[in-house]
Amino acid sequence: MFAAQPLLVSTLSYAGVLLFGAAVLSLIRPLRRLRIRSRRQALLLLPLALLLGCAGGWWPWPERRAAGGGRLDVRLPAYQFEELHETRVRATPAAAFSAIRNVSAGEIRLYRALTWIRSPRLPWRTRRPSIMDPEWDQPILDVATRGGFVWLANDPSSEAAVGAVVCCRGKRLRDAADFERLTEPGFAKAAMNFRVEDVGGGYCRVTTETRVYATDAAARRTFGMYWAFIYPGSALLRDGWLAAIKKRAEAGRSAA
Repeated sequence: MFAAQPLLVSTLSYAGVLLFGAAVLSLIRPLRRLRIRSRRQALLLLPLALLLGCAGGWWPWPERRAAGGGRLDVRLPAYQFEELHETRVRATPAAAFSAIRNVSAGEIRLYRALTWIRSPRLPWRTRRPSIMDPEWDQPILDVATRGGFVWLANDPSSEAAVGAVVCCRGKRLRDAADFERLTEPGFAKAAMNFRVEDVGGGYCRVTTETRVYATDAAARRTFGMYWAFIYPGSALLRDGWLAAIKKRAEAGRSAA
C-alpha cells in the first residue's frame, strides 16, 4: 500500500511537526517527560524540527522516465513523484472498466474525511464541484474533468487517465495537448490512470498510478513538501478507490 521512500519522507515531516510543537510548548514550560529539561534545550530543538518538517523540500526526488507503452507513458513519460496501487477483481475487463468510469466519491471509503482534512468544506463557502468537493453520487472521474482535470485517455479496452496542474500557480488546461505542452518553469502537473488487464480464470487486475512532474527545482521543492504531508492520505484514498471499483464490478457480475 505504501512505498518506502515517500513514506520515509512523510514520517520525517510529521516527526518534525510534532517535535516543533513540543519545543514551542517547552519554551513556556519544559516537557520533562519528553526529556526536554530546559528552555535552552527547547530552543536548540527548533532548527532540527524545522529541518525535519521541511524534509519533502530538501529530499532529492530524482527524475525517472517510464519504460512502458501505455497512454500515461506517452502523456507524462518523466516524473519525480509516483504512487502505484493494484487490486484483483473477479469480473470481466469490460465490467471492471465500467466500474472505473462509474464509481462515485460516495462509494470510496474515507473519501469524505480525507478530502475534508485537505480542503475543509465550510458552510459559508460556495465552490463549484471538484475532486476535492464532489457531487457524491456522480462518477468521480466525470466530476474531476469538470473541475480542473482533463482527459488524457478514455479507452474502454485498456486505460482511463486524467491530468491537472497541481502546483504552484493557477493554470487552466483545455485538453491533453495543453497538458503535454506545459513545460515552463514554476509548475507541477499530475496524471492519474486506471488500467485493466485480463489475468485469466475470470479475473482481471486493476491498477492505478499517479505521477507528478515538477518543471523546475523550485516547483519540485514546493510540491515535495506538500507531497510529504499528503502522501499517507493519498495512498489510503487510492486503496479505497480500488476497493470501491472492485465492489462495484463484482456486484455487477453477481447480478448478471
